[in-house]
Amino acid sequence: MTFSENCRECPRLAGFLDTVRAAHPDYYAKPVAPFGAANPALLIVGLAPGMHGANRSGRPFTGDFAGILLYQTLYKFGFSSAPVSTDQSDGLTLKKCRITNAVKCLPPQNKPSNDEVKQCNYYLTDEIAKLAAGTAILALGTVAHQAVLMATNSKRTVYPFSHGARHQLATGMTLFDSYHCSRYNTQTRRLTEPMFEQVFAGISEYLAAKRSA
Repeated sequence: MTFSENCRECPRLAGFLDTVRAAHPDYYAKPVAPFGAANPALLIVGLAPGMHGANRSGRPFTGDFAGILLYQTLYKFGFSSAPVSTDQSDGLTLKKCRITNAVKCLPPQNKPSNDEVKQCNYYLTDEIAKLAAGTAILALGTVAHQAVLMATNSKRTVYPFSHGARHQLATGMTLFDSYHCSRYNTQTRRLTEPMFEQVFAGISEYLAAKRSA
């Protein structure tokens, strides 16, 4: 199913967004659309919009702490036109890259329920179905990883999540795993800048090999 910013399929999330919109009338506060190239070589899948990030700006990982390391790394590896993403009018563009989320709406406490992940998965299924074989998919965290597996009819037991892991899916795409670039993970050093860059180095090598094949 094609993404709709008017989706209200998850009652808890729709009601929460109504509350947030009333409290912050200048916030976007709607389901957040994917951002980036229409036919990407790399699809990045996050968890869900952040309260003062994508939920405010209307663009994935834009305007909050989680986007700092992501856009800085995208720029370093040639996937972004700028290292900082502040709002939709900042002129930033993505190159051969697209960013989306497993859940398109802001969830309370940044924790979508399993049912909400499943309900929203048909959007991710549609997004992935449009990708070319050989596309790299980067899952940021376990929930995103499992959402990609659900969207591609892949078994969790066959493709376990692990930071730095690489999985060849039956679709012909390759799934890369990383810890989420959240404030908690980066400040506790669970995810460091070198660790994150190592994942992107692997993705870049994979895509370069695909181009030369």
